[in-house]
Amino acid sequence: MPVANLRRKHSSRKTLPPKRGADLLHTPLLNKGTAFSREERIKLGLLGLLPPAVSDPETQAQRVLTNIRKRATALEKYIDLLSLMDRNEHLYYKVVMANVQELMPIIYTPTVGQGCQLYAHIFRRARGLFITRHEKGMMKEVLRNWPEKDIRVIVVTDGERILGLGDLGANGMGIPVGKLALYTACGGVPPSQTLPITLDVGTNNQKLLDDPLYLGVRENRVKGAEYDALIEEFVKAVQAVFPKALLQFEDFANHNAFRLLKKYQDRACTFNDDIQGTASVTLAGMLSAGRILKRRLSDETILFHGAGEAAIGIADLVVNAMTAEGTSKKDAMAKCWFVDSKGLVESTRTELQEHKVPYAHPHKPIRELADAVRAIKPTALIGASGQAQQFTKEIIEEMSRLNARPIIFALSNPTANSECTAEQAYTWSKGKALFATGSPFDDFVYEGKTHVTGQCNNAYIFPGVGMAAVATGAKRITDEMFSEAARALAALVSEDDLASGCLMPPLSRINEDSAKVAAAVAKLIYKRKLATEPEPKNILAAVKAKQFKPDYPKYA
Repeated sequence: MPVANLRRKHSSRKTLPPKRGADLLHTPLLNKGTAFSREERIKLGLLGLLPPAVSDPETQAQRVLTNIRKRATALEKYIDLLSLMDRNEHLYYKVVMANVQELMPIIYTPTVGQGCQLYAHIFRRARGLFITRHEKGMMKEVLRNWPEKDIRVIVVTDGERILGLGDLGANGMGIPVGKLALYTACGGVPPSQTLPITLDVGTNNQKLLDDPLYLGVRENRVKGAEYDALIEEFVKAVQAVFPKALLQFEDFANHNAFRLLKKYQDRACTFNDDIQGTASVTLAGMLSAGRILKRRLSDETILFHGAGEAAIGIADLVVNAMTAEGTSKKDAMAKCWFVDSKGLVESTRTELQEHKVPYAHPHKPIRELADAVRAIKPTALIGASGQAQQFTKEIIEEMSRLNARPIIFALSNPTANSECTAEQAYTWSKGKALFATGSPFDDFVYEGKTHVTGQCNNAYIFPGVGMAAVATGAKRITDEMFSEAARALAALVSEDDLASGCLMPPLSRINEDSAKVAAAVAKLIYKRKLATEPEPKNILAAVKAKQFKPDYPKYA
């Protein structure tokens, strides 16, 4: 019996696994470690291969947490958790799902950035598929090498723009692995139905090419027609081998991300999380801020620092939301301004990339962000440039002079790249800022009041969208679905959350909240007739029934 088939069955009844003995212990989604009962050990050829004591899952989880918490650095914890995933996936998810607020910063941002930088140096065991240009004409064959056949969610990167760290080549595999761990831990997508992929099309990072431990191809990046042909073959191969799979593009550089999304979003079940997921969670934060300020999204004037995938994606979704409120698209776009590396994006500039042109409004040239704040007088300042400490004391004080409660989102990842810290935002605004970040920050007390910083983490969005696609068998993923996900997420922010200044619901209940986001998106999928699965009477209950639970299979 194929392992994938077994995994779909063993959660509901006792069944014998397809492997025995040491092979069983070396299969992460079948292994139970010291939790195998004596009866199971006798039946499955495990006697003598494990210490004699039988541990219950709670004891195993406590052992894992105790050891992780003893580690001196976040990177050591990251390595420990990856090693656990490689040994025992049920235990890994049991630990992560029960401690998601503590461990999400370890398994994903910000620690995953360091994990990617050092990928070749901390390498233990391969996870996922690596596909290079040398596999041209063979991609279906490569995909069929993956042991699981019922793949529903794929995260793929080409490693060119990893977080705010740039071109990391094959080292970028840490991103799809971490992202898919969150699809499961936060959204409940069964891990056997996920597949991380790195398209190793080379790297222009000379430091990596000179590193004797680097594990990718030692070539400069493929580009142009050859690159496009590789992507085309890859997408078609995915559709042929895994026809029910959602394909998420992750950490592609700006010059490829926008055009690939435009090219494939109507041809495949696909989306780009850096563009659409970031946009959705940020829109949710803006909607939450609007609840505090008692005003519509259309009343905001937004200045973005950065004009790449994230910033343009946010603006596009914000414009859609404003038009849904009755504002014309022209007026909505006029409320979104950008400052990039050359200054204010305005209509006299002739060198603008295509994705910036629609937001190049008439205005005199401005070089510095602080001058743009004074001229544009924004109600919201959103950082998505990947550049640290760009929101200076002068800028935040000016935002606070212009607004009774300035909206300030410092979204750049990892933490070292954040435009400002929580302490700076609250101190320089004298506690007035409605503040959210891309990376986690501790609560900050200013003049006796505790301010809780909401993390605009895409993990609030993409796991729910992915679970909706899995539950419905979605044919396509649309921008409208991300708007719906944002509204669903914003509705989950309580009045108590808002009172503390937090614009997001607690991470501690993200699995439950992701099911609600998934249900909202699934409802829209059915409404737009994009589902291939029959519509259930209770969509939320159906989503929850399909969510992965980290409970061990019973073999005896």
